Amino acid sequence: MPSVLPAGDPVPVDGSLPAAALAGLGERPFGFYVHVPFCRVRCGYCDFNTYTADELGPGASRATYAASAVAEVRQARRVLGEVDAPVDTVFVGGGTPTLLSPGDLGAVLGAVRSEFGLSPDAEVTTEANPDSVTPDDLARLREEGFTRISFGMQSAVPHVLAVLDRTHDPARVPDVVRWAREAGFEQVSLDLIYGTPGESQDDWRRTLDEALACGPDHVSAYSLIVEDGTALARRVRRGELSMPDEDDLADKYDLADDRLTAAGLGWYEVSNWARDDAARCRHNLGYWTDGDWWGVGPGAHSHVGGVRWWNVKHPAAYADRLASGASPAHAREVLDPESRRVERVLLELRLRDGLDPRVLDAAGLGAVPRLVDSGLLEPGTERLVLTRRGRLLADAVVRDLLP
Repeated sequence: MPSVLPAGDPVPVDGSLPAAALAGLGERPFGFYVHVPFCRVRCGYCDFNTYTADELGPGASRATYAASAVAEVRQARRVLGEVDAPVDTVFVGGGTPTLLSPGDLGAVLGAVRSEFGLSPDAEVTTEANPDSVTPDDLARLREEGFTRISFGMQSAVPHVLAVLDRTHDPARVPDVVRWAREAGFEQVSLDLIYGTPGESQDDWRRTLDEALACGPDHVSAYSLIVEDGTALARRVRRGELSMPDEDDLADKYDLADDRLTAAGLGWYEVSNWARDDAARCRHNLGYWTDGDWWGVGPGAHSHVGGVRWWNVKHPAAYADRLASGASPAHAREVLDPESRRVERVLLELRLRDGLDPRVLDAAGLGAVPRLVDSGLLEPGTERLVLTRRGRLLADAVVRDLLP
């Protein structure tokens, strides 16, 4: 959730949606994303909409945040009407969601449950930093109804974590994974970052091996992106750190795919590997397959039936709007059929399940044989599936399919 909001069209004060957007609601997977915008320390690489305690200013606090989030869930019920749309997935991200108490997170989840209902097999995820939870916290989160947890491990190497401004002790990661298992979480995921300035191949290999030693059900591995306006970008601009090298990133991706595959985790999206189909992050699959979701929180983005909107950024402005009964949405856009087609190509092509070629126009279909011959798409498949080399060059493949 980048901190800079795009421009867009005005949103009605009550947040109402066009009737066309509500058609089919409940027939498609429907989820909630809840953004918790609080961090103890701002990581140097992070461009998300987050705030430390001394940045919040008047009118916003962790103590009152859950009440505002609950108010938005109730507003969502009013906007979406009485259509039967049980929630398939809930994902609480940040920031550091577990800076809120398990009771506060449970209150927001409880509002989703009471207003919409949860599907019997609903996936309910929270992110957490390894130093932000105790065994008691995890047990209480499980009692509140969370089924899945994603820990921000990032690296097992202290000097790499220091460049990223991550403050946790990497030795704590096996402990929190074990505590989550003991608390009864059905799925445990680890998030990793590769390509940090100063990270060697051996450093990355060590991170992968130590992550796998924890026995996760799911691993996300993302290449570092130096975002404008971050502390990391300023250090790179001053020459204190080097930019990530594209060849180094490719080598580290190959190493990750080798190690994770050998350990029994198969890729299902370019940057995500899972123990089996049940361990795939269903919430994120909703994003990648044109599902519906309501984003709760400052700066959170939503999508329902081809209408996408995003909330105001600052927690105080967000709380003020909800307190007055107004929508917290900052702006929105109504996607036309061509925009939705293009986005489908961009996102579904990243999936192991691949892209239905009928989405392509004649020019895009004409590029497919060449991409197969170039070793970028798997041969002999009904859907278009990237090879490993194609995953590394996914943007180039998309450009050929959307000429």
